[in-house]
Amino acid sequence: MFSEFLKYVSVYLLSMTKFMAGPSIGVAVGMPILGTVVISVLGMMTSVMIFSVIGEKNGYPRISRLIDYVKSKKSINDRFMYLWKRFGVVGVTFLTPVFFTPIIGTILVVAMGSPKTKILLYMFLSAVFWSITLSKIASAVV
Repeated sequence: MFSEFLKYVSVYLLSMTKFMAGPSIGVAVGMPILGTVVISVLGMMTSVMIFSVIGEKNGYPRISRLIDYVKSKKSINDRFMYLWKRFGVVGVTFLTPVFFTPIIGTILVVAMGSPKTKILLYMFLSAVFWSITLSKIASAVV
């Protein structure tokens, strides 16, 4: 029983920090695909909530300072601006689980001033799509 609980907690925590690892590890340790998908989405959305909604200017000043720091870095801005101009909030949120971490992707779209509702919606849709896709791929390999 406790080992099952640890499986779910590990997938949740992995999905919060490096999303791609969550569904892959979930399937590898024998979790059902539906459970892996749900827990992975919950993990990613926890990070998104922390860094977009809870981390607003009036919320946690350290997160606000981190967002301001990202805005000030020229090398980050140059690379990211290319993606932003080309794909916008939809494209960046779609690519977040695969190329960024949920934390970095959320900070980047928040730094660009995207509305919180759009960030939450598109990150959720992205998390659902990628968790299903990665779980299916992992189950085919395992």
